[in-house]
Amino acid sequence: MKIRIVDAFTDRPFAGNPAGVVILDSGAFPGADRLQLVAAEVNLSETAFVHPLPPGGEADWALRWFTPTTEVDLCGHATLAAAHVLHTTEVAGGTVRYATRSGVLRTTAHADGTLTLDFPTAPLKPVSAPPGLTAALGVAPLSVHDTGEQVGDLLVELADERAVRTLRPDFAALASCSRRGVIATAAAEDPADAYDFVSRGFFPAVGIDEDPVTGSAHTALAPFWSARFGRDDLVGVQASARSGLVRTSLRGERTLLTGSAVTVIDGELLAGL
Repeated sequence: MKIRIVDAFTDRPFAGNPAGVVILDSGAFPGADRLQLVAAEVNLSETAFVHPLPPGGEADWALRWFTPTTEVDLCGHATLAAAHVLHTTEVAGGTVRYATRSGVLRTTAHADGTLTLDFPTAPLKPVSAPPGLTAALGVAPLSVHDTGEQVGDLLVELADERAVRTLRPDFAALASCSRRGVIATAAAEDPADAYDFVSRGFFPAVGIDEDPVTGSAHTALAPFWSARFGRDDLVGVQASARSGLVRTSLRGERTLLTGSAVTVIDGELLAGL
């Protein structure tokens, strides 16, 4: 059985966010415990598992995502990685529909090699900073927003780009501040730069101290910054050590996330599922 490692939201290897991708031949997933073992072995922030569905239904493939420690409800970069593998191996092309724990999601492959994810827009609700958040981050936020049940993060606005890039959080303390993670963000320092905002994503509560590029977080970043800038189409840079670029297009209750991906490892899973 093939297993691939794909760098997502980047057009060059060893950047962006790496994800494992396993395409199953059977029409059903094996037990979650087996999928979790593979994800723990791969030991990346997420591993995507997909299998084909019978024709004529509302979706073409079934898709699940696992961190090394748990299954998650929504993952952008591993969805992009899975779509990239399906497209580049000519298993599926054009627009593909996936049945997931977050409903039916769609990806579309473009002629220039980029892919667009069609995800639900996260609802934003202003909230007070929970106890311990400022101490865990080491900096006081300008504003804090809850991103709803589906994403489960706190969106934390900081004063400027430098504050985001220089964060050194206390991960153990940060783990108790949200259901899934904390997204720190600020507007780009220089309007002449080729991006509009920066972010970083911290998810110690699900076993990931810092995620290199978090697609699902951009379903909250898109409405937040589109409201600030008065534009529906924006470019975000997730300023991790690996860095990655996400183009966001706000379409009401849906957010389109566009990026590139590169396969860096193509191997064989010898332990059967």
